[in-house]
Amino acid sequence: MILTLARKELRSLFAAPSTWWMLALLQFIVAWFWLARVDDYLQVQAQLAQMESAPGATIAIAAPLVNVLAIMLMMLIPLFSMRLIAEEHRNQTWLLLAAAPISPAHIVLGKFLGLLAMLSLIIVATGLMMLTLWLGTPADPGLIASNLLGVWLLAASYAALGLYFSAITRQPVVAAFAALSVSFGLWLVELGGGALRALSPNLHFQNMNAGLVSSVDLCYFALFITAFLLLAIHHLRRELEG
Repeated sequence: MILTLARKELRSLFAAPSTWWMLALLQFIVAWFWLARVDDYLQVQAQLAQMESAPGATIAIAAPLVNVLAIMLMMLIPLFSMRLIAEEHRNQTWLLLAAAPISPAHIVLGKFLGLLAMLSLIIVATGLMMLTLWLGTPADPGLIASNLLGVWLLAASYAALGLYFSAITRQPVVAAFAALSVSFGLWLVELGGGALRALSPNLHFQNMNAGLVSSVDLCYFALFITAFLLLAIHHLRRELEG
């Protein structure tokens, strides 16, 4: 049942014209940044060849590209997630979904996996773009894998956060604004420093962006995603029981 809901959610996401506009904008920005980084790297390649510990193409091109993708996803995921449940309320289809023989946990997980599947396609497309480095220069597969895993976990975290706000409000725009505000607030916490930096998903992503995959960061993302999914399930269960 969860996979059925996930497939249905994935089809509905791609059926919306706004999704294609946002994906087109995202791919344009990512491709433009990619070509700009490649051009910059080629211009200084002669100077880098004379350095003993010069940064490789993966560090100079791929890692910054994933960093830009992470910022773009932080801004776009709330627009994708805002309609997951709030749209059901607004269109008066939530009662039909709630009356079906499925639990709130199945609903939340199905919608979450549907959104995550679409986000995974975006990340895979970026990964394929980075693999083209091997056509002209040696690349670091470990750093590329670390970056892709980090941005995938970061996207899953933003998706879980957006799903929660979509569950607690009946207005998609309000859900998008709330999710974006919290995501941006957590990003500012990471920039501000102090002990609260550990609460920011971006801090843990930056470690993986630098090639460091630690159990602390993996546990953080697992707890962050699980917490917001459980909060969404709890809210929907209370709503159905009330």
